[in-house]
Amino acid sequence: MNNVFKRFAAEDNGAAMVEYSILIGIIAAATILVIIGVGTWVTGSFTGLCTGLIATATNAACAPAAAG
Repeated sequence: MNNVFKRFAAEDNGAAMVEYSILIGIIAAATILVIIGVGTWVTGSFTGLCTGLIATATNAACAPAAAG
């Protein structure tokens, strides 16, 4: 029985797997936040661009869709 406890204490595969799982979770969360941030930035940039184009000339690509 004592030998089993010594072997269990010497094994660190489980601890390494937990550490890698936590690391993957942190990387995934950071990636999602970056994608959301870039998406928000791109949306704001295109909105500003279309607002500027509508103010200077008629542009069908930026014009709001007609209801109907």
